[in-house]
Parts: sequence; C-alpha cells; structure tokens
Amino acid sequence: MNKRSFLKNAGLIGLGSIVDPGSFSRLMESVAQIPSRELAEDENFWSRIRAGYRLKPDYINLENGYYCILPQQILESQIRHLREINYQGSYYMRTVQFENKKKMADKLAELAGCPSEEMIITRNTTESLDMIIGGLDWKPGDEAVMAEQDYPSMLNMFRQIAARYGVVNKIVSVPNDPSSDEEIVNLYANAITDKTKLLMICHMINITGHILPVQKICEMAHSKGVEVMVDGAHAFGHFRFTIPELDCDYYGSSLHKWLSVPLGSGILWVKKEKIRKIWPLIASGVTDPDNILRLNQIGTHPVYTDLTVKESIDYYNMLGAERKETRLRYLQHYWTDKVRDLPHIILNTPSDRSRSCAIANVGVKGIKPGELGDILLKKYRIYCAPIDGAAVHGCRITPNVYTSTKELDVLVKALKELG
Repeated sequence: MNKRSFLKNAGLIGLGSIVDPGSFSRLMESVAQIPSRELAEDENFWSRIRAGYRLKPDYINLENGYYCILPQQILESQIRHLREINYQGSYYMRTVQFENKKKMADKLAELAGCPSEEMIITRNTTESLDMIIGGLDWKPGDEAVMAEQDYPSMLNMFRQIAARYGVVNKIVSVPNDPSSDEEIVNLYANAITDKTKLLMICHMINITGHILPVQKICEMAHSKGVEVMVDGAHAFGHFRFTIPELDCDYYGSSLHKWLSVPLGSGILWVKKEKIRKIWPLIASGVTDPDNILRLNQIGTHPVYTDLTVKESIDYYNMLGAERKETRLRYLQHYWTDKVRDLPHIILNTPSDRSRSCAIANVGVKGIKPGELGDILLKKYRIYCAPIDGAAVHGCRITPNVYTSTKELDVLVKALKELG
C-alpha cells in the first residue's frame, strides 16, 4: 500500500478502535511497505497510535523517561491478568507462577538476543544493578569506576560498599557533547588501575539522553582485566541493539520505561560464566551456582505485571523497533534543531545525531532548571523534569510515540520566548 492509500484508509479507523489489538495489527500491516524514515514524519499515522493512549489533557507530558504511559491495550491486559490471578488465588501462586515468569523471561531474552539462561525478570534497574554491586566479593582497597552522571541509586550503593568493605570509588564526569568515542573511552581508561574491579557505565545517560559507545568501552576495560556493568534503564525498547553485541558482563534495565511494561518490571542479564560469582541480595533455595534463578528471589510480588510482558513485547514488535526508534529520533531533532543555535539556549545533549534518541536536555541562560520547569508547566502547560547537578543544568525533555509535533511546537515557542 502506498502512502496516499494508507492516509485514505487510516481516516476510516475510529480513534477508540486502536485499543483493540486486532485493529492495531491491521494498522501496522497497512504501513508495512512505507519506509520508517518517511513514516516518522507522518502525523496522521502517529495520531492513530496516539489514539491508543488515554492522555491527561491538563498538560503536555514530556516526561516519559521516568515511566512511559501504557497503551490502553496493554493496560487492559494487565487488568485482565490481575482479575485472573485474583480469581485463582493461591492455586495460581503455588502451581504455575514461576513457570509463567520463566516463560516471560525467555521472551525478553529472545528480544535481547541472548540465551534464556542468562536473563531474569527483576522489579527495576536499581534492583538489577544493586544485585551486582552488592553481590560481588569486595575486598578493602578494591576500586570501582563510575561517572557523576550515573543514576543516584547505584551511586548510593557504591557509597555503601565503600563504607562497608573499604572499596575506593573513582568518579569521572562524562562531557555532554564529546568530540569522539575515543574521548569517552579514554576518560574511563585513565581512571582504571590494577586495583579496579568493576566499571559501571550508562548505555544512555538518563539526564541528557547521551548514548555511550558501550562496546568500545567494554573492549578497553576487558583488555585491562576489568568487568563492565551497564545501566540500560533507558535503552531497552528505546533503540535497537542486542545485549551480547555490547560485550559487557552485566546489564540491567527497567521495562516500565521504553518497553511499556507496567510498573514493577525490569531485567538483569549476567554473562553465563559470571553468574556463580554473584551473591544474591535475598537468599534463594536454588543451590546450583551457575543457575541465574539463584539471583531471582524477591518474595511474593505482583505477578500479573510479569505476565503483561508478553503483551508489551507483542505491541513493541507490531509497532516495529525500527519505526519506533526512527520516530523517537525524529521527534527529538524536530525540536532541538529549531533551538540549538539560539544564543540563550544550552543543549546538554550531544550534537552528533548518532549519540542520542528521544531524550534531550535543554537549559536557558539565566534561568535555573527548577524555575524553568515551573515556567514551562504554569505558563505553557508542559510537564518535564528539571535537572540541576552532575554538570547538567536544564530540563530533560522526553517525548514518546504518542507525542505530536504540535505539542513540540509549544515547547519551541516557549524556549524562543524565554530568550
């Protein structure tokens, strides 16, 4: 189907009908032959996607980085799973709970391109990475390397092991607009010594949207005998990659962000030969040291969230990883290209288009981030996340696939008027 035919047919699709997975599937089939780059600019198509969300009209939500709102069809699936588990009660929990969770982990492993025996479902990135930080066998004088732009929860965990075990934490600062991959690699390389045990890096820095050259950093660290743990909270389901191609040792992510799984779901990937060296945060009945399920004891929890992983992956696959990534990149550059060269604007996100996707961070000279966030909300009805620290001073702007260019026009108008 060509674009003209699609636009004609798309107009026949009722707004509410996109909640139905069948209608959503037919919509995706109708655009199968349209290149992702062309479709990324088609507001008519993306308005059909937007129709599948229930959005609060009080503000323009440009803070999808904390939690991406679920499409209605995924939300309805979660509610259906909740009802069914409530209906079955303890019978479900005692019979198929763990079998079903393993099935969902297998689906996530397939999406990540890794063996299923290396993947578990956790509750979020913090739990996943704190499992590694707290589970390694640290000795006094061991060193860990990280960046001040890393997520506070993990930095706090490193502070705890420093206080508890005598570990030395070495903290670097990642430039907001690097000149090359080598600049980033060398930054970390210069912090490594013969006492370094673990290097933590972000796949995408949450406060700026900066995508780091993970594979190159891992290659460098491994050449020095150092393991690498990657914070992928904002990468999984955001842009395309497989975990094995990164060549890291540990990887954690939150599924409630870009994969649109309900709150309370994350992943931990551990390279097979590394599993036995990690102590679980909560003791497990699994005794095989090479079984990753030994790290997956979290007690009784909302298992209906785990079950909704299937519908979230189905939605992601139907929408298409390439379509989604291309649209998200388009949305970010739609607004950043319009303001980047303004003299009063500070963009804290790399200018190199390959180093970012949906997330960007913008500041206005003479206006503190908190004040800027208040102005954007109160005057322009834009909700975003002010960031004031770690060499980043501005507001994080995070659109999602339901975001329209008209909404971003409001942001551009606001930033221009604040000059």
